[in-house]
Amino acid sequence: MLELVGEDIILCREEYAVNSIMIVEDDETLREEVSVLLKKTGYLVKKVEDFSNVYEQMIMGDVDLILLDITLPGESGQILLQKFRKKSDIPVIVLTSRTEDVDELVSMSYGADDFITKPYNPAILLLRISAVLKRSASASQSQNYRGIIVSSIKGSLLKEDKEQVLTKNEMLIFQHLLDHQGEIVSREDLMTVLWDNDEYVNDNALSVNISRLRNKLSDFGLENAIETRKKQGYVLR
Repeated sequence: MLELVGEDIILCREEYAVNSIMIVEDDETLREEVSVLLKKTGYLVKKVEDFSNVYEQMIMGDVDLILLDITLPGESGQILLQKFRKKSDIPVIVLTSRTEDVDELVSMSYGADDFITKPYNPAILLLRISAVLKRSASASQSQNYRGIIVSSIKGSLLKEDKEQVLTKNEMLIFQHLLDHQGEIVSREDLMTVLWDNDEYVNDNALSVNISRLRNKLSDFGLENAIETRKKQGYVLR
């Protein structure tokens, strides 16, 4: 729960206890203000203060969330975000003074989990951070399948610098097969998984989705990853 008492913000520490957050902000005053706010709330904080190797610090940061400014010395926050998303699914909230719609659109298309403009309301910032962390915790950020990073958040398969984006149905099918890897999964089971989707899926559409998923796995050199068992279903090997 959140209460505002004068300038202080008091939150239940049990809810936010051990999450760590990296602040990538070149404005020292603002960086310190955000750092104090997060520490008072119970977060662990890492601050980027050397902007000659920001990307490396983001990759090696070992944090649960990153607050990323767009306007930085050297590479812009958006370019850093684009590069970072090729390697990591750690949530990123863009925190910037830019207010143009295009900045938000570009940031979200590059993989930002939220976009907050300055000046910000501290309470709103904390609530948005909490929401992103909860979404991240509720969904498995990534799994490893034969050297491929499977991101349910992004709906993609990633290996080194190569990425395959899956449709919603392809992701649902693959996730179910992955959850039951080595087991026979019937077509009926997969149809049930897809039942609540917005798009109507018939038996033929399921076959099309399986075929497309096979092709995308083949692009990673896994030509026979999904095996058909006649009159039984499919097995993810």
